[in-house]
Amino acid sequence: MLADRADTIGFVALPTVVRAAPERALRTMLLWLSRRRSLGRLATRLPVTRSMVARFVAGESLAEALVALERLRAAGYRTTVDVLGEAVTSVEAARAAADAYLATLDALAEHGLDRNVSVKLSQMGLGLDHAVCRDNLRRILERAAEREAFVRFDMEDHTTTDATLALWRELRPINAGRGDSGVVVQAALRRAPDDVDELVAEGARIRLCKGAYVEPAAVAFPAKADVDAAYAALMERLLVDGTFPGLATHDERLIARAIAFAREHDIAPERFEFQMLYGVRRDLQERLLKAGFGVRVYVPFGTDWYPYFMRRLAERPANIAFVLRSVLREGRDRPAAG
Repeated sequence: MLADRADTIGFVALPTVVRAAPERALRTMLLWLSRRRSLGRLATRLPVTRSMVARFVAGESLAEALVALERLRAAGYRTTVDVLGEAVTSVEAARAAADAYLATLDALAEHGLDRNVSVKLSQMGLGLDHAVCRDNLRRILERAAEREAFVRFDMEDHTTTDATLALWRELRPINAGRGDSGVVVQAALRRAPDDVDELVAEGARIRLCKGAYVEPAAVAFPAKADVDAAYAALMERLLVDGTFPGLATHDERLIARAIAFAREHDIAPERFEFQMLYGVRRDLQERLLKAGFGVRVYVPFGTDWYPYFMRRLAERPANIAFVLRSVLREGRDRPAAG
C-alpha cells in the first residue's frame, strides 16, 4: 500500500503525513523514499521541489557552488564541500565521482577558497569493488596533498563503519601534514565511545554527528534522549582530548552545553569548531559566528540531490513544514510577471 502511494506521499500529501505520523515512523518513511530513484527523477522535474531543495543545496554545478562558497567566505564562515552522490551502480560512475572531486579541489585552490571536502565511500564504489574504492580515494588524497586540502571520510550506515575507518587508516599517510584527513563518528552508534577512544589516541580529526540513518536497536540507540546523552558525553571527551573536533549539530541545547563546558575547562574557541548544514539554522550559525566561535558550513552541490534532501528532512521532520512555509512565503513575495 505504501509503495502504491509513494508518489503522492513524496510530494503532494506530505504536510498531512507530517501532522499524522509519529516522528520515527516519518523518518523511516523519508529514508525509504530517499532510496526510490524513480521519485528522484520526478523530483528533479518539479519546479516546486527544486525551490525547496535550493534551501539546502548550493546548486547543481560547481560554478553555482563556487558562488555560494564565495558568499559564505565573505561572511566569515569556514566551509566543506560535498559533491552529491552515493551508492553508485557502476565502476565508471565511481570514477566519474572521484574525477568530480579532483576538479572541485582544483577549483577551490584556484579561487582561494577553503580547501576542505567530504567524501562518501559508497560514492567511490565501496559497495562494488573495494579496490576501486581505494584507488578513487587514493587519487583524491593525492590531489588533496598537492593542493594542501583536507579530506573528510564521511560515514554512512553501520555496515560500512569498519571499512571506512580501515581505508582512512590505510590512506591517511598520503596527505598527512599536507592538508590532512579525518573521519566522522555517529553518536547514535553504540560502538562510538570505543571508536572515539581509538581515534583520539591516533590524533584523528573527528567530526561528531548524531547519525542520519535508521539503524537496528542492537547497534544504535533508538531513543532520541539516549542519542543526545551519547552525543553530549562524546562531545565533552573530544573537547578535552580531541584534535580540533568538529561538533556537527543544530541542537541549541547541546551547543549551549559545549560552550559552557569549554568555558568551564578553559578550552579556547580556537581548539574546536561547530559544523552545520547549508541552509539549516542560518540564524544560529550567525549568532555563533558573532560570538567568536568557528562555524563550518557543509556545502553540498550536484545533480544527485534527491537522496541528500530527503535525508535532511528525515533527520528533523519539522524541517518539512519549515521548508514548505519558506517556499510559500517566497512565492507570495515574488513580483508578478509582466
